Amino acid sequence: MMTDRDVRATRNQERSLAAFLKHKAEFDALLAELQQASADHFGADPETVLWGEAAWLADATAKLKDIADQHFRRGEYST
Repeated sequence: MMTDRDVRATRNQERSLAAFLKHKAEFDALLAELQQASADHFGADPETVLWGEAAWLADATAKLKDIADQHFRRGEYST
């Protein structure tokens, strides 16, 4: 027989999973958008790229690297 505590824990886990899957779907959609944009050079013409585009891409890459480092526990996030 499940106690009230067990029921609450199960309900909490189900809600946590639903929230996780919602965020994962959003994350996956954003990744797909970014992959498509990357395939198109983020709208930049390779023949006329200037420093602004290079700087923007460097900044975006640094943000993605930070996310990867958090997940894989690298750099400042290592344990």
